[in-house]
Amino acid sequence: MPPTASHTPTVLLAEDDRAIRNALERALTLEGYRVTAVADGVEALAQAHRSRPDVLVLDVMMPGIDGLQVCRVLRAEGDRTPVLMLTALVETADRIAGLDAGADDYVVKPFDVEEVFARLRALLRRAAPASGAAPGSASAPAPGTVEPSARGTAPETTGTPGGSGTPGRTGASNGRPGASAAGRFVEAAGLRMDPRARRAWRGRRELELTRTEFELLELLIRNAGVVLDHSTIYDRIWGYDFGPGSKNLAVYVGYLRRKLDEPGAPQLIHTVRGVGYVLRED
Repeated sequence: MPPTASHTPTVLLAEDDRAIRNALERALTLEGYRVTAVADGVEALAQAHRSRPDVLVLDVMMPGIDGLQVCRVLRAEGDRTPVLMLTALVETADRIAGLDAGADDYVVKPFDVEEVFARLRALLRRAAPASGAAPGSASAPAPGTVEPSARGTAPETTGTPGGSGTPGRTGASNGRPGASAAGRFVEAAGLRMDPRARRAWRGRRELELTRTEFELLELLIRNAGVVLDHSTIYDRIWGYDFGPGSKNLAVYVGYLRRKLDEPGAPQLIHTVRGVGYVLRED
């Protein structure tokens, strides 16, 4: 969780620019984080292996092993610690490269330290385990409201995944958009998800999704047919609205489409110009 009187999150900061590293380390410490600061990717990997932090802040451009390579190594090892990238690269292709490497978010240099704080708080909230709700205790949302993506609170299953890597069915729909009846799976538009196991399929093909991609797709499936505006999606997925100038959501939607779309099959995520996005199978 973000810094509180009872909890001090740990941050592993890797930045080769000494001035930026020292300034950001001081700012994070004053904000209430416990910071380990290193100067390159080799040190970052070594420190991450010694003591897993709550969140990593990685500069993209570092000598030797850069931030992208650090992220790829950790993800290949199964480490799902949230990663915030610091980058001076502003082109969409550069941001996609960071997301493709497994990063959860990015900040473009020069940055306002308050933006770094806000993005770290959002990442830590998303990574924190759900509390105060027993499995299966979630109730259906009121008509017209947006249902947030579930994080560890899906009901107990009444079925098991089917063979050949495909999920098993759990019964008829209970009336909520995209939700299966009494089981752990949610589905819509030919997509099927197991939120507890963090697995998703289009038809019989299993999708390889990052943490943010999975949560974005789950939000869309649970609200299939409902147009979700940009502010709602930012709030549900990042916990913070980055404003109309941010391309963060568009980058993630574009990357998610690449993983979902199939030749000859209908596109599933549709852009509603000036509003947001909707999941539907036309």
